[in-house]
Amino acid sequence: MSNTLTQLSCVACRGDAPPATQEEIAAYLELVPEWKLVEVRGSRRLRRVLRFPDFASALAFAVQVGELAEQEGHHPSILIEWGRVTVTTWTHAIKALHQNDFILAAKIDRLAETP
Repeated sequence: MSNTLTQLSCVACRGDAPPATQEEIAAYLELVPEWKLVEVRGSRRLRRVLRFPDFASALAFAVQVGELAEQEGHHPSILIEWGRVTVTTWTHAIKALHQNDFILAAKIDRLAETP
């Protein structure tokens, strides 16, 4: 699956960091196929909706995502609802997608696979 991305770590980005190219985005998306490209306020982002049997399970998963985000130093938007968690990630400093977003997405996918 996304082994290459899960073996990497997010790096701190400054405002002058280059965003991912269209070619890089296409290649990375193949490694995280559950994630969709969305555009919000002119900024491309990655989004995945994960489903759970109840609110407590969704909340527990969101906490795991938050802990992962702290470890990686890359913080997504997390929406918790009954039975689902929506995670949206983009690199705030450059208002675009960066390799970090795909690394985080792959690691969130790995969390979702863990029973």
